Amino acid sequence: MTDLKAIRVFLEVAAHLSFAKAARSLQMTPASITRIVSKLEEDMGQQLFVRTTRQVSLTTAGAIAATRYRPLVEELDRATDDITRATSPDKGRLRLNAPMSLGIRVMPRLVESFRLAYPRIDLEVYLTDTLVDIIAGDCDLAIRVSEAPKDKSTIWRKICKVPRHVIAAPSLFQRIPKPLAPDDLRPETLLAYSDAGHGETWKFSKGAQTRDIRTATTVVSNSGDFLYSVAAAGGGICMLPDFIVRAGIEKGEVERLMPDWQVSPLWLTLFYPPYEQFPPLVATFTDFFEAYMRELEGMEF
Repeated sequence: MTDLKAIRVFLEVAAHLSFAKAARSLQMTPASITRIVSKLEEDMGQQLFVRTTRQVSLTTAGAIAATRYRPLVEELDRATDDITRATSPDKGRLRLNAPMSLGIRVMPRLVESFRLAYPRIDLEVYLTDTLVDIIAGDCDLAIRVSEAPKDKSTIWRKICKVPRHVIAAPSLFQRIPKPLAPDDLRPETLLAYSDAGHGETWKFSKGAQTRDIRTATTVVSNSGDFLYSVAAAGGGICMLPDFIVRAGIEKGEVERLMPDWQVSPLWLTLFYPPYEQFPPLVATFTDFFEAYMRELEGMEF
């Protein structure tokens, strides 16, 4: 039976077409790489590489071996990773998806704390401002900042509310009157958050009074950071989560409008594929994330 280690060494040389680069990648000596490949060629009865003083190239047999072996080894690694993730709560690799703004502003400290607590768990963190398909996507769980979930095909857990504020740059009010109530808002000045090019409906309340204001689609984006930058440049009014606008309000880049009117908060939610039972790694991260975010709630978040 062909040694799996030898196959891995062969594939690394094939990927780099260099024994020296493969040795550096695998943290082995060039002599040991050469010896392993030579033994593999002897066992297979095939020459896998043409070696010259200037270059290394695959033979026909080598090209066939690389094409056939690579997907098998990758599938074996995926299977091993899945087994580890399914059986160990503190060792393995976890794939996460998070919104760009939350990922940049909040996740670095969370990841640092998580890695200190669970050094044997590796994380893949993918950031996107498009709502991912948690079932079709290649991730173990997704973090979302959105309105109350309506998706019936997934599992979700509400972590906490995310307050929002209506903000604009002071310079904007050199051109238009400053709104003192929702009815003063002009739709064409409102910057809309959407991943489908649509406007938003902003919901306000003040005691028993309620107002729904529909934005225009003059400027629409699926990036909260982009909308903040447009607003800070005096380009309009937007409604964004507190964690995006707080620093700008403190610095005076933007100001909070109509503070006596409450705006509907968003939800910070964890979404999962339809697991029959949470994999241990997913449960570990979920418990940590919930505890971490609840500590931030009311302080920084």
